[in-house]
Formats: sequence, structure tokens, C-alpha cells
Amino acid sequence: MLFSELIKQRRSVRSYKDQPVEKEKITQCLEAARMAPSANNSQPWTFLVVEDKELKNRVAEATVTLGFNKFTREAPVLIVVIRERANLFTALGGWMQHTEFSGYDVGIAVSHFCLQAAELGLGTCIIGLFDQKKIKQILKIDTKKEIALVLSLGYTDAPVRDKKRKPLETMSRWYSAE
Repeated sequence: MLFSELIKQRRSVRSYKDQPVEKEKITQCLEAARMAPSANNSQPWTFLVVEDKELKNRVAEATVTLGFNKFTREAPVLIVVIRERANLFTALGGWMQHTEFSGYDVGIAVSHFCLQAAELGLGTCIIGLFDQKKIKQILKIDTKKEIALVLSLGYTDAPVRDKKRKPLETMSRWYSAE
């Protein structure tokens, strides 16, 4: 599939079939994330795969917040993404730029994961609203670690629909020295 087709196909999926995801496909998605670039090659991420149904359901309940994210109960797999500490050189550069590059790095790795999933016929949704403390307790994650995002993963049960996006002219600007 051409990249231009893939980015049009990838979307946030909130309806999943009751069908397990093959370990080989999950591994391909993890490999895509692993290959993502990062500041100073720091690779500040860990992806925790939760596919055991009982454990996955407990994590899913911790993502249901204010009535949002109920669909995570349907997803056969949840991926908890930990943002790891940046290495010293990256942290110094971030301090100089008043930013934390590890957040960008995690975003790039998650994007790689989601695009690979789409190419494999899988749906994903990037979830930013969840009970971090509860998920840490369920998965026995060190309290000092930061859960950046949770991803739902599975075979979609929803029809593909056109994406609604801002016109190119409103989201980009061209500059020249002239």
C-alpha cells in the first residue's frame, strides 16, 4: 500500500470485533514503533501489551473516564505506553529549548505503531484520558514512571468513512526570502 493511501486509511477506531489479534501482527506493530526516530536515539518508551482478557478488562475500566472511552472494553488488546526518562544529553537539549523531547519521541513511535496496524488491517485509537494511578496499580508499574498514552488495538467493526480535515490553506503557510 502506498503511504499516501495508508495515511488516509488510518483513523481512530472505537468499535472492535470480538476477534483476537495475532501475536505476529502485534510484534510487527511493536517493531514499527521500535524503529521510530528519537532525539539522540534515546528511544524513551516502553510498550506494555495487555491481551489477557481479565487484565485487559481491568485496564479498560481504568480508561473509562467521564463517560469517555467505553469502547476500550471491546478492544481485544490494549497497549500501555510508558514515557521513559530522557538521556542526559537529550534532557539538556530539552532544557535549553524549554521542552521535553521525549513527548515528541513517544508521539512519533505511537504514530509508527498505528500506521503499521492500519497496514495490517487493524484499528487503533490513541487514548490520553485515563486513570494513571489505577493502571499503575493493575499492571504493577513503578509509581515514578509516567504512562504517556494507552492504545486500543483490534479488528475494526466500523465502516471506513471519509476524514474531515481543515483545508490545506488554513493549516499551512508558505514563506520565502523574497
